[in-house]
Amino acid sequence: MEMVNDIAIQVGMILFTVLMFLYMNDVPRQITDKIRLRLNRGNLAAKRHFVHGAQLLAQARSPNTPSSKVFSLAKTAAEEADKALSLDPKDAASHILKALALDLQGFRISALDSLDAALSPLAVKSLSDDERSDALIKRAQLKIGLDKAGRVDSAVADLVEAVRVGSENYRAYCLLGECYETKEMKEEATKAYQEAVRIQPDSSLARDALDRLISG
Repeated sequence: MEMVNDIAIQVGMILFTVLMFLYMNDVPRQITDKIRLRLNRGNLAAKRHFVHGAQLLAQARSPNTPSSKVFSLAKTAAEEADKALSLDPKDAASHILKALALDLQGFRISALDSLDAALSPLAVKSLSDDERSDALIKRAQLKIGLDKAGRVDSAVADLVEAVRVGSENYRAYCLLGECYETKEMKEEATKAYQEAVRIQPDSSLARDALDRLISG
């Protein structure tokens, strides 16, 4: 019993450090939000792997990390996510952690597969609406980045759902505007960028896009 308590204390100390590090390095909200909850449920060993993986991912994303170490850190973060998933396969946050780590390594198709798993009916129940929205936005970004036929329509579907279920999100509307522009849907693109400007009035990206659409 003492060993379990010691482990819990260690995880708690790691948790505080990781949360501070993640916030400083702008790791997506679904990861930081999920870490807060993990000590209250699930398998302790899975939690330890998740926290360690999140810490490694934050280090990999830090601007202070040498580029030569980014890949290995991201690779180890993905391995920690896999260990957590082997113990708790329905935990969406671990799937998201793995997706972010794989994306950082350049494995976009695999990252997309992990996000699909996070948003599957069995796993998505463990996400809040805002966490689900963030995951949908990230999946849309990956689909757009793959630049393959049919991906844009699927990305639009994700983004429409993201703005429906989550809090107002500037990034979602900007991406939605880009997708509509690609599909030559000028009116829909204009509305999306207008929403982005409403949420973030100083956005040069959205304002420039609106100017481009109006002048065009």
